Amino acid sequence: MTLPNPEVGLVIHYAYLWANEHARGAEEGVKNRPCAIVAATRSVEGNIVVTVFPITHSPPSDLRDAVEMPAPLKRHLELDDDRSWVVVTEFNRFVWPGVDLRPRPGDAARRYSYGVLPGKFMTRVIEVFDAARRARRVAPVVRAD
Repeated sequence: MTLPNPEVGLVIHYAYLWANEHARGAEEGVKNRPCAIVAATRSVEGNIVVTVFPITHSPPSDLRDAVEMPAPLKRHLELDDDRSWVVVTEFNRFVWPGVDLRPRPGDAARRYSYGVLPGKFMTRVIEVFDAARRARRVAPVVRAD
């Protein structure tokens, strides 16, 4: 079991901590889920810090808050057939690989990632995120892993 390189667009399996859970004092995510890496930078200390958006089956209450994943993309990543969205109005930021990176469920090879989102889709995700950020509708959760 080898850790993947944290690259933009990589979909990882991660114990995501929702902003509303964090606001209630939780320090651990309740559910492991696919998450898309949207940034990976090196800190002054030399650590790699990644930012991830969660992928969920729950439709957004406001369509400006997420980008729906096309069914062919989900199949390519070997995700389920249910509709899913990349949520852009909140994110987790943590030092890679952190303690919340998880192997994919049911994967005998114990891989941590599903594959990489195509550039065109990632561009759309970042555009929708930028609009939400400008509207001040984004809630970051910095994880202390």
